[in-house]
Amino acid sequence: MSSWKIVWQRLDTPGRETAELIGTAGGWLLRGCADFTTDGVQCSVEYEVRCDADWLTESATIGGSIGADTIDLELLRNAAGEWSVNGSKVWEVTGCDDVDFEFSPSTNTLPIRRASLSVGESIVVRAAWVRFPVVALQPFEQKYTRTGELTYRFESDDGEFTRELTVNDAGLVTDYPGLWIVKDSSCGEGNPDC
Repeated sequence: MSSWKIVWQRLDTPGRETAELIGTAGGWLLRGCADFTTDGVQCSVEYEVRCDADWLTESATIGGSIGADTIDLELLRNAAGEWSVNGSKVWEVTGCDDVDFEFSPSTNTLPIRRASLSVGESIVVRAAWVRFPVVALQPFEQKYTRTGELTYRFESDDGEFTRELTVNDAGLVTDYPGLWIVKDSSCGEGNPDC
């Protein structure tokens, strides 16, 4: 199975994150851990996202701490595109194909890989956005435009927020201007892209 590992440094606040993207028999596993400070609160989280072979999110878990508070979330997406958090339906995000973690660049990989855009092509996606540090799940519309072999323009808030993302061959962000920069990356044994 193919695998990639990556380490990011936060640029807007003290923080560091490690992640691994692994090809599985039925799709993809994205897992990682992030330690960072936001709004003066120390956060430490571990996450796991499972996608099918077409990069549609099937489930996600987030565990850890936000200051003195514990976080333990299980997100499930069914075949009808309905989402639940710890067993309770969240109807507002019905139809979202991706999960998006506000605290991490890792989940940008999901729509990038699923869309498989050619240079010059764009896609608009609705993601189930996990807000942080006040944890909430809400729909988040975003647009990706492939601007080069390894670059994408990311837009949200009706174009109010725009960043030119650089990715590696796995679609993992290596430069998210002003927010994250890669510190180290590697690909694992059995990966044909290594």
